[in-house]
Amino acid sequence: MQEQTGGLVRPDVTASDAIAIARELWGIVVTASELGSNQDRNFLLTEPDGSRSVLRIDNPAFPDSARDAQHAALDAYRAAGVPVPAALPGGDGALTQRWRGFAVRRSAFAEGEAMVDAGYFAPVVLREFGSLAAASVNALAALEHPGLDRPQMWDMRVAAEEARNLLPSIADPALRDRVSPVIAAAEEVLRSVAAELPVQPIHGDLTDDNVMGVRGADSRLHPRTVLDLGDLALGWRVAELAVCASSMLHHEPERPLRVLETIAAFHAEARLSEAEAKAVWPLIALRAALLVASGWRQLEIDGDNAYARERIAGEQAIFDAATAVPLVEAVEQVLAALGFPAAAAQPSSVQGAAPLAPLLPELAGEVVVLDPGTESEGLASGAWLAPDAEGVLIRSALAQGAAAAVMPYGVYRLTRTMLDSTDAAATWPIGTSIHLPAGPPLPLVAPVSGRIVTSADEVMRITSANGWRCEIRGAQSSSEDGAEVAQGDGIGRVPESAGPRTLVVTVVAEGAEAPVGGTDDAPLVEPDRVPAWRRLSTDPAAILGLPAMSQSDDAAGELARRARIFASAQERYYERPPQIERGWRHHLVDTTGRAYVDMVNNVTGLGHGHPRVADAVNRQIRILNTNSRFLYRELAEYSERLLALVPERPSDAPGDRLDTVLLVNSGSEAVDLALRLAQAATGRKTIVSLREAYHGWTMASDAVTTSAYDNPDALATRPDWVHVADVPNRFRGTYRGEETGARYAADLGADLDRLAAEGRPVAGFICESVLGNAGGVMLPEGYLAEAYARVRGAGGLCIADEVQVGFGRMGSSFWGFEQSAVSPDIITIAKPMGNGYPIGGVITSKRVADALAAQGQFFSSAGGNPLSCRVGIAVLDAMAEEGLQENARVVGARLAEGFRALAERHRLIGPVHGEGLYLGVELVRDRESMEPAAAEAAAICERLRELGVIVQTTSERSNVLKIKPPLCLTARSADLVVAAVDRVLTEGW
Repeated sequence: MQEQTGGLVRPDVTASDAIAIARELWGIVVTASELGSNQDRNFLLTEPDGSRSVLRIDNPAFPDSARDAQHAALDAYRAAGVPVPAALPGGDGALTQRWRGFAVRRSAFAEGEAMVDAGYFAPVVLREFGSLAAASVNALAALEHPGLDRPQMWDMRVAAEEARNLLPSIADPALRDRVSPVIAAAEEVLRSVAAELPVQPIHGDLTDDNVMGVRGADSRLHPRTVLDLGDLALGWRVAELAVCASSMLHHEPERPLRVLETIAAFHAEARLSEAEAKAVWPLIALRAALLVASGWRQLEIDGDNAYARERIAGEQAIFDAATAVPLVEAVEQVLAALGFPAAAAQPSSVQGAAPLAPLLPELAGEVVVLDPGTESEGLASGAWLAPDAEGVLIRSALAQGAAAAVMPYGVYRLTRTMLDSTDAAATWPIGTSIHLPAGPPLPLVAPVSGRIVTSADEVMRITSANGWRCEIRGAQSSSEDGAEVAQGDGIGRVPESAGPRTLVVTVVAEGAEAPVGGTDDAPLVEPDRVPAWRRLSTDPAAILGLPAMSQSDDAAGELARRARIFASAQERYYERPPQIERGWRHHLVDTTGRAYVDMVNNVTGLGHGHPRVADAVNRQIRILNTNSRFLYRELAEYSERLLALVPERPSDAPGDRLDTVLLVNSGSEAVDLALRLAQAATGRKTIVSLREAYHGWTMASDAVTTSAYDNPDALATRPDWVHVADVPNRFRGTYRGEETGARYAADLGADLDRLAAEGRPVAGFICESVLGNAGGVMLPEGYLAEAYARVRGAGGLCIADEVQVGFGRMGSSFWGFEQSAVSPDIITIAKPMGNGYPIGGVITSKRVADALAAQGQFFSSAGGNPLSCRVGIAVLDAMAEEGLQENARVVGARLAEGFRALAERHRLIGPVHGEGLYLGVELVRDRESMEPAAAEAAAICERLRELGVIVQTTSERSNVLKIKPPLCLTARSADLVVAAVDRVLTEGW
């Protein structure tokens, strides 16, 4: 029918008419404003008391039976718990009214926000849409009504025909030439499964444009209320999913495979058959083609339709995303995501053959299978970043006399990893590359039986009877096209060459077209495309006599394995954490070769994989490792190096010179030891710590840890020898603003006086020199100096917890306490001392340290052993040689400036805390009330991980993005991080 293929002109009804309709048929006085629609007219009606409703004037093409079916569907939705707006009867009680020949209806206004313009959709939102689509088909499955069986252009059973008829309306010839083959390809797949696709009533247009969203606790927009049943009819059940999923694509069109979240969620609640699963992506592509074609047609017949004109760009984005992945591959992605088995049988393997003999029978010598993978020992110390890292591996093997060097199929290549990128690189090879030295010709035989096809692109293809195609690039064929060959038959040769030669062997399923690779290497795909290509290709190792080395991303399996054996209290990052098996400098690399900028690992101050540390460990462990009761030079040498970094006490500062080092294994042990020293040296028991602090997990260090983030009952469960003082947080504390240091110190003094009066005089006061657990909050001006003076005046010792903030991280100073121009009596250190190797320590005076003798001898089995000391020395050497403290100052200032600039554009950003490379970006819902945006912060961290940035939250309220990367962070990476945060806050999370 003409109106179905040619588009429909909207009813000629104005806002003034809508006001009249509301008065005449519903007896209400309203104002009216038009809402968008392609083929109908919709108006928002607002009554004087603010009550809102929606008036719909249906296109005359649609019969009353269709409207009655929609009303029945609303009842079915409500019965199933699917939120829908109520239809409001007119004055005569009928849901459908008449006005000048038009059918008009009024419905309750659905509160919420339109989902269509929401920007980025998080995985949870994508899944919620899939669940909503499943709820829709489940709710409508039993609905029967004669008005459901009606022809309409959006019925996906006729979508190919409709789209093809609309093609001439696409005025852009290049776009028309893109759309046409998509229609044909989708139609071909659907034809093969159409008979197996269940038909039932479906909404037909359950898209982001027809669902109202509500804000969750995470400030994300979550789908809730289903709108507009104008396309309700009988249709393929799976079309409900495909239409919904297609509308997800424009929310991040460059990553179309994210919509698998929607598909999997639907499948979990409305299980798809294999035929339906095969139909999903062809229907998505077909829907996209129809959207584009119908959009152009709508403008052709209704050029004044601003709504249709605005939709063109979004529909084009949907089409681009739907067709970005080849259809055959996309179908396999869906099947893999839903757990359906691969269809093609594996090609027969060669048993007991020498490596490569089934292809190159006259090859003589050793065949070396190289390891370019993410855990390769041969690519340590950043060797994988060399421009020709793969060539170095290959040439080295050939130079050592190998007859062939093989780059294997299916091994995620670290050599292809991209740093400082928001996108994952293509790292997974679909074929095997065989690199041969210069030499005479080598005969080539068929590794599989089949029919020979030699194409113009100089690729020899052998098509086998079991559905696979073996492709060989880099050889000369001696066989005629179409010739049948058996495994082992001669088919050509590798030509003579004065330089290295390369053969590339791929085995792919018939109908699949592998991505284009280089002339001397196998094609590679990005990690998210691997599930399909594991089904569409197979490891040539089976037919080449080589060991199989193919890898898959098993992060989910590793997470499940950890869950089985770890305590529930064990913390982990992310909802779906990547499996990290390599680091280099300030980057982490997962097992798929995806690189991330590491913004949280302050333990590895030098950066990951530092060769100086690795060499120190390797050298020392081969010579000696024992305990500190023995005499060896490393212990004194390292201790002297540490003491040289401690500034001289000011002449007016009381106390002895800090000249003694005690080494342990961790920061928790260092704090534990510091507390014992203070108590032993003073003969007192009471320790004063600050609220919201974290100091460790041992019995004593946990006792002075007061963070409710780590322990919700912290303040109520402190032992009686711990007194908790107010935290001097000038942004969130009792006193706020710059001039608050003296007031906080005075309160501390009052606490000390009260403790003394109670017979509990202070032994020690422990404080992070910068409030690290709060997110890098700097102490108020003058607070620490006055606090130290008051503690010492009360006879106590001052402990500076430098575990997180010391060792050059401040940039402008080596120690955090230098920011406050004070000198503590005891310093605790740990995390960066060993660059990941477990070292902790306490620096104090000999007088304080000797007080420990009253409690027995001090000893730590691993603390201060030759290995840990040698590592510690290597760290100090590298810090000096590489200027890491200065780098922390410069790059940290760049980061802080970038974040503060973002705060001018994004109100979610509150104060930016810290100094150097210990920063905190506090996220707040309101800058006046400082309401913490904790859920948003967690969601933002998840989104940043998708963009290649590892950031986590901190503070009592979990609303601060903690920025404490390795000190080697570059300006380029810092800029990427700031840009990524900007993108997330702009697009959504």
